[in-house]
Amino acid sequence: MIEFFFDCSSPWTYLAFHNIQPLAKEFGVEISWRPILVGGIFNAINPTVYASREHPVPAKANYLKKDLADWARAARLAIKMPPTVFPVNSVKAMRGCILLAPEGKLVAFARAAFEIYWGDDKDISQDAVLSEICRRVEVDPQKFLAGIGQQAIKDQLKANTDEVMARGGFGSPTIFVDKTDMYFGNDRMPLIRDALQRCKASSA
Repeated sequence: MIEFFFDCSSPWTYLAFHNIQPLAKEFGVEISWRPILVGGIFNAINPTVYASREHPVPAKANYLKKDLADWARAARLAIKMPPTVFPVNSVKAMRGCILLAPEGKLVAFARAAFEIYWGDDKDISQDAVLSEICRRVEVDPQKFLAGIGQQAIKDQLKANTDEVMARGGFGSPTIFVDKTDMYFGNDRMPLIRDALQRCKASSA
C-alpha cells in the first residue's frame, strides 16, 4: 500500500498527486489518501520554510520557477504560481477531502481543488470557490460547507497531520511505501518506483 499525506496548497504536491496514480495502477497498489494541513507542520517542526520565503536566494528562486515549469510540462499540467493568493489557507479544502472520502469523491475533489488554485488562481479558502469545486464534482455545496464544520472532520485532519510528523514527515507530499519506507516530494517518484519493484519481487 502507498500512503499519500498531502495538502492542496503545494504545487509539488499537485505534481505528485498526478504522478503517483498511474504508478500505483501499474503495480496494482492501492493508495491511502491522507489529507493534512502542511501549515501546521511548518509551525510545529519546520519553520525554515517561512524563513526561506522571507529571505529568498534570488538565483535559487529563479531556478525553482524553471524547475516547476519543467515538471508541469512533463506532467502535462497547467501550473502557475498564483499571483494574488500565496500561500493559501487550505484548511477547508483539506477538511473537504476527508469529508468526501467515504463517498469516493476525495480524488475528484482534490484534483479540482488543485486545478482551480494552481491553474485558475482562485482562492480555495473562500466558500464561493469551494462551492464551485463542489459543483464540478457533483457535490451539494450547502451540505459540503456544513459538513466540513463537523468536529470529527476537524479532529481527523489534525490527527493525520500529527501522525505524519510522528512518523518523520516534515512537509507535503509525504509518501510511505509498506508503512515505514518514507519519501518526500514529487521528484522521488523514481525511488518510489524502485521501492514498489522491490516489494513486488519480495512477495513473488
